[in-house]
Amino acid sequence: MRLLVVEDDAGLATVLVRGLREEGHAVDHAATLARADDLCSYNDYALVVLDLGLPDGDGLTLCRKLKADGRTRVLVLTARGSATERVIGLDSGADDYVTKPFDFGELAARVRAVLRRPVTVGGSELRVGDIRLDMATHRVWRGDVLIPLTAKEFAVLQYLMQQSGQTVSRTELLEQVWDLHYEGTSNIVDVFVSTLRRKLDLPTGRASLDTVRGVGFHLREQ
Repeated sequence: MRLLVVEDDAGLATVLVRGLREEGHAVDHAATLARADDLCSYNDYALVVLDLGLPDGDGLTLCRKLKADGRTRVLVLTARGSATERVIGLDSGADDYVTKPFDFGELAARVRAVLRRPVTVGGSELRVGDIRLDMATHRVWRGDVLIPLTAKEFAVLQYLMQQSGQTVSRTELLEQVWDLHYEGTSNIVDVFVSTLRRKLDLPTGRASLDTVRGVGFHLREQ
């Protein structure tokens, strides 16, 4: 999933971005409220990890704006730790509230929990045809066969399953699963989809992913 980290502490931002990328997410970064607002205006983020004490304003302003528009989820990550401040943050629309200092393992688990909420099918699972994806454990099955996937392959499949019934373009996948600073080869999406298709189809011999020439990719529902 594509996330935005809004944090003005450069060292902490580096840790957050690196850690969340290792979790398989595409991650952008903003150090100011203005930059974050700009990025959110033209990118569809699944989640914003938001500091509140920003140099050009209070992060709760952005939180309220995002929740009013209903465009994304917000996990507040801040040094403001009193009960009153937590209540204000949650009442402003935050989906979760984590205080600094924090344990990254717990933060990553909370990110996964927030991302699960709007797309759950029978708990933490997504199902399309005979493909089953568990967002809590990061495991995927085709029928009864467990399919080993890398973090990025998992992220590609998760997005395709969430768009089930639609054809997803290469550009859309690149935007949602990679990030603004990706500078690799232009055919990276095709490479990952090809590998994912091979892994998914091996247990049954049945096709799972179609390439729609000139458009993108379509995950079969049957």
